[in-house]
Amino acid sequence: MSIFLNSDYGRNKLTVKQILTTPVLFFAFGFGSGLAKKMPGTMGTIAAIPVYLAFIQADIVLYSILTLLVCFFGIQICDKAAKQLGEHDFGGIVWDEVAGYLVTMWFVPFSWNAVLIGFVLFRIFDILKPWPIKWIDQKVEGGFGIMLDDLLAGLFSAIILYCIIQFWIS
Repeated sequence: MSIFLNSDYGRNKLTVKQILTTPVLFFAFGFGSGLAKKMPGTMGTIAAIPVYLAFIQADIVLYSILTLLVCFFGIQICDKAAKQLGEHDFGGIVWDEVAGYLVTMWFVPFSWNAVLIGFVLFRIFDILKPWPIKWIDQKVEGGFGIMLDDLLAGLFSAIILYCIIQFWIS
């Protein structure tokens, strides 16, 4: 029984080996987490947690720069991956989840409670896609479209997480 979704991916039928050995696809698939048979978006968000833990070792300025780079290069990564797969916003492309989670956690002081609550909030917004996230997901094409709905889900999650921390946890 394989942990991977398929033996080939996208309309262009890329193999697991191609995805794991092509740098753009490796990043687009969240270091391989997007290959998961079930819940690749959730697995991509889980893969974002170690990235977040590495980034928070720096000050807020460097965290901000790194997060902006993840977002900026994510547009190109997701766009190129979609083209190589022959399919827009293929479920295994989870770099947008990595970026969205980093946005969720951007101005939040570190705590394991914040990591968990941020994870849950981001997954809720990413899955349910309330307006305008759903509209963006359906209408905006290319790498920018793949990234934008998750960045907005991250922003909504960040606002709620910040409020939770300010008013209930601290």
